Amino acid sequence: MKEPKVFLTARWQDLILITYDVDPDILKPFIPPGLEPDTIDGRGFLSLVAFDFLDTKIKGLKIPFHVNFPEINLRIYVKNNERRGVVFVREFVPRAVIPLVANLLYNEKYEAIPMHSKVEKGESIKINHTIEKEHKEFSIDLEAENKPYLPESDSTPHFFKEHEWGFGTSRGGKLLIYRVEHPFWDVYPVLKCSHNFEFGLVYGRHWEFLNAAKPYNVTYAKGSEIKVFEGEIVN
Repeated sequence: MKEPKVFLTARWQDLILITYDVDPDILKPFIPPGLEPDTIDGRGFLSLVAFDFLDTKIKGLKIPFHVNFPEINLRIYVKNNERRGVVFVREFVPRAVIPLVANLLYNEKYEAIPMHSKVEKGESIKINHTIEKEHKEFSIDLEAENKPYLPESDSTPHFFKEHEWGFGTSRGGKLLIYRVEHPFWDVYPVLKCSHNFEFGLVYGRHWEFLNAAKPYNVTYAKGSEIKVFEGEIVN
């Protein structure tokens, strides 16, 4: 099999993962054919993820004004036989070219909206992500101890932060698979985390129930340089 070429390189930094456990049947309408929810004790999972996308290059080239920017996405955890990965419900960025390229080549669900992020690092780390959607402002705030460590491979943080595969649906309705490469990420002890997202307004009425849901887990990962490889359509 021909080795896929690198499509995108970047550094993903300061990743906040706010994860909810749900009935897997709730997730199935958003999962491409050939996949199933990745479960623990019969429960499916999805995460609200916020991070900074830095030093971005597409095919080795930097696109002006699209090198450093924040991203917030809602992702579902899935598996395809032994391949564990994620499917995106929606991905928000502040720049228009990224959605144009990602939606065209990967049929992803990117959308450009007003948003910004801020990170303050000292004895503790404070992070804020803010977006504007439907003329309302929504934010995520996290504070953590500045004491990074690498969690065990059988730990809950490892389960949610380490995924080698991204999945989607091609424009022809077939399963699209692409690989993401990076080292295992350190995490930081989370002191507190909050957000005011109205999931129904931001992501659609199907997700309104998350407004009243309590997170199953909150993980803050350090991040690293990453590579995203070209996708493959599975017949």
